[in-house]
Formats: sequence, C-alpha cells, structure tokens
Amino acid sequence: MSVTAGCLDCHRHQRLDLSALRGRFGPDAPAMEWDLRPKMKCAVCGGKRITLTYSPDTRPKDLHRKKA
Repeated sequence: MSVTAGCLDCHRHQRLDLSALRGRFGPDAPAMEWDLRPKMKCAVCGGKRITLTYSPDTRPKDLHRKKA
C-alpha cells in the first residue's frame, strides 16, 4: 500500500513514508484519510487543503522468482 498526499493550493504531490507516520503517530494510530488529513500541511506552501490517495501494491508476487 502506498499513500500519496497532494496539496490543493500549490498542486505538489508527495508519497508518504508509512513507517515514518507509524513512528510519529504510533503503531496503533488510524491511517484513514479523515484521521490523517487534519494533521497534515504542505511542506512547500503551508497549505492545509490536502488530499490523500491510497494505492494498493499491484506488482506480481513472483516477479523475481527463479525458474527451475
């Protein structure tokens, strides 16, 4: 799973480091949009109008598996 934050003011996008979020807010902190969005602001313009996009990992599981 990856989470990308986007600023609606300056249109900057940044993929979030989920392990850093876990370290900052704790391992049991909820990670839904309505939980994270109020705590975020854009690192470039300081805007608080943030959108979050959640994307599952869709890479094939056996991509690097050696053939017999």
